[in-house]
Amino acid sequence: MVDGLVIQQEALELLEWPRLGEHLAGFASTAAGRRHCRVLPLPDSVAESERLLAETTELLGLDGTLEGGLSFQGVAEIAATLQLCVKGGVAGGEALLELAATLAAARRLRRQVDAPDLRPVTSALVAELRTLPELEQRLRFCLEEGGRVADRASPALEGVRRQLLATRSERRERLQALLRRCAPLLQDSVIAERNGRPVLAVKAGAAAQVPGLVHDSSASGQTVFIEPQAVLGLGNRIRELEGEERDAELAVLRELSSLVADQAEQLAPLQPILVRLDAALTRARYGAWLGAVRPELAAEADAPFELRELRHPLLLWQQRQEHGQPVVPVSLQVGSALRVVAITGPNTGGKTVTLKSLGLAALMARAGLFLPCSGTPRLPWCAQVLADIGDEQSLQQNLSTFSGHIRRIARILEALPSGDAPAAAASLVLLDEVGAGTDPQEGAALATALLQQLADRARLTVATTHFGELKALKYCDPRFENASVAFDEETLAPTYRLQWGIPGRSNALAIARRLGLEESVLQRAAEQLAPRGEGEVNQVIAGLEEQRQRQQEAAEEAAALLARTELLHEELLLRWEQQRQQSAEMQEQRRQQLERSIRQGQNEVRRIIRRLRQSGGAGHADTAALGETARQAGQRLRHLERQHRPEPERRDHGGWMPVVGDRVRVLSLGKAGEVLALADDGRELTVRCGVMRLSVPLEGIEGLHGEKPSPPEVRVQVKGQRGLAGRGPDVRTERNTVDVRGLRVHEAEAAVEEKLRAANGPLWVIHGIGTGKLKRGLRAWLATVPYVERVEDAAPGDGGMGCSVVVVR
Repeated sequence: MVDGLVIQQEALELLEWPRLGEHLAGFASTAAGRRHCRVLPLPDSVAESERLLAETTELLGLDGTLEGGLSFQGVAEIAATLQLCVKGGVAGGEALLELAATLAAARRLRRQVDAPDLRPVTSALVAELRTLPELEQRLRFCLEEGGRVADRASPALEGVRRQLLATRSERRERLQALLRRCAPLLQDSVIAERNGRPVLAVKAGAAAQVPGLVHDSSASGQTVFIEPQAVLGLGNRIRELEGEERDAELAVLRELSSLVADQAEQLAPLQPILVRLDAALTRARYGAWLGAVRPELAAEADAPFELRELRHPLLLWQQRQEHGQPVVPVSLQVGSALRVVAITGPNTGGKTVTLKSLGLAALMARAGLFLPCSGTPRLPWCAQVLADIGDEQSLQQNLSTFSGHIRRIARILEALPSGDAPAAAASLVLLDEVGAGTDPQEGAALATALLQQLADRARLTVATTHFGELKALKYCDPRFENASVAFDEETLAPTYRLQWGIPGRSNALAIARRLGLEESVLQRAAEQLAPRGEGEVNQVIAGLEEQRQRQQEAAEEAAALLARTELLHEELLLRWEQQRQQSAEMQEQRRQQLERSIRQGQNEVRRIIRRLRQSGGAGHADTAALGETARQAGQRLRHLERQHRPEPERRDHGGWMPVVGDRVRVLSLGKAGEVLALADDGRELTVRCGVMRLSVPLEGIEGLHGEKPSPPEVRVQVKGQRGLAGRGPDVRTERNTVDVRGLRVHEAEAAVEEKLRAANGPLWVIHGIGTGKLKRGLRAWLATVPYVERVEDAAPGDGGMGCSVVVVR
């Protein structure tokens, strides 16, 4: 067990985990948080890692919503103070004041964090905080800024300080009087201080004329510093009062320390909780600085690794803080069945960086840190990350490079579970230049056997090598896979990009030819490779690389063509929409113009009818003919108005409605997200976009293929006869009554139509009985009006047969 812990600690050192902890500590807010981040402990269970990731996620969202971010101002280290008080000691005023400030800061943080619906994990954490406001108030009442005990802390202290102030004031006045009276005898008119007592600088020759206590003399002997006899008693009294003041202050501090000790049990969890909150906020801010995303951890040991465009966090720090080279990302996708990945290729091509990036990613996810990847990284929770990276040559221990590697690999095998027992958690093994440092044939054989053993005992082993024999393992064991780092033979420079499924070449002959080595030497070297078949293998590898390059170029061209097609499609849709809007606007303008013309014609007909009414009985036959013509013209105008009245817009939503688990596009962000929950009325949903969780209305999303959601039907129950818009009263009033008695039929039609346009309920038309011609004419016309539902005689009390009730739709 001890050896297993040792080899795991060695792996952390090889992967530069302490250096990452130093970078992380730079984002901490408190000294205790910085110490915690430098150590950066690794959880022992996947549940604990998931809790840390949840804390990081919740505080990342909260820190972004608060102005100025989440603040730990006022938080101090209180463990030493608490321990001193528990043991019966007396804490200093400054330490007790820091405790009060920490209690206030903890209360503020709890208020900001506590939101169980939004932040369940951190809310449960701060729920355990006990901030003891009574204790804080007592401490602040008794202590002033800087930790000085306040006068109001105790009556005894207040009385002593009042006496002390009066005595000092009296002594100052006496000294000032002596300065004026003895001025000729003094070297200086300033009251000096020696041994904490006030003295006068008296000339040496006049010392006998100033009675008092000599405290000191100048280096030249010309000046003697004397405390005058007149203030000696006051000085002694001041010393006594200062002692009483210290005793009173100590009594107050002892009382406050006792109060703290009484609350020790409730104060004990305070600092650990604040450290956890600070560590979570530190992880969140570090992840935001890296541009990292939350990983998905799997408890199953054989879960796949999916890391897209993973960047080494230490190289990112070097790039941004130290102006280093841009970091080239690597993508790793290892299925559940794969156990060993052999990475080949030239030196300085990025093989070791790939190993360290993968190892740090597994450790960061376990420690609750986000990963600098694209998309959502997925990987199993790795209980062990074991590594053999670098040169283990040791002159002190008389170890060669090969011996050092073998000793470390032996410890790795001891730390892994046996091949017969099923693995409870995943183990990740990283080997750099496996089998190197000895005879190539023996080294290749040893490396092959070692990787086969690790395939049985570890979840994943990633090994870098130059041995060609390891490249063939893929073709006889499905648990093996090849990968290589790309190399540009034209520039003799590595590209640092990882290629999956293709073994790499050392490119030694190409590099030598580029550097000017004689062609005869290169030719002989190629002949030496031919009998062993390595030349043919390299040719096959070169052909595979060329084929992959062509496929990649074709894929990039296809992606570019697809992007241009999408842009063209969007542009065509935009132009079509613009033309449709312009066409609709033009149609609306023509319709409005036609309506204006119809209304003008109707107004003209009304004016003609009014003139005919004013003309009286002269030319009765001609007048009647003209009135009938005007009535027919008005009817034709109303018919035209009904024909050109716009139909109400009917929208077809296609019947699509998202459900929980669907992927949708949030229009305000322009990003895709997953539907987590739907509101009861179906008009609001909760969507997760990356690390964000937000609520959006139904109209704020669309399907990934542009589908518009169909809102659920709203069932409206109409009660009574009023309808949605509110109908007028069903009783006769002056506003819903029109009297057309004495008018001709066409005149009555115009008056009734004008009332009907403003009616929102029944209309009573008083036409009288007479010959019945006016009643019949009106009812015949009303039967042709589309918005009239029915016409009936009024109730006996409202006119009976001499009045008609027109009910509109």
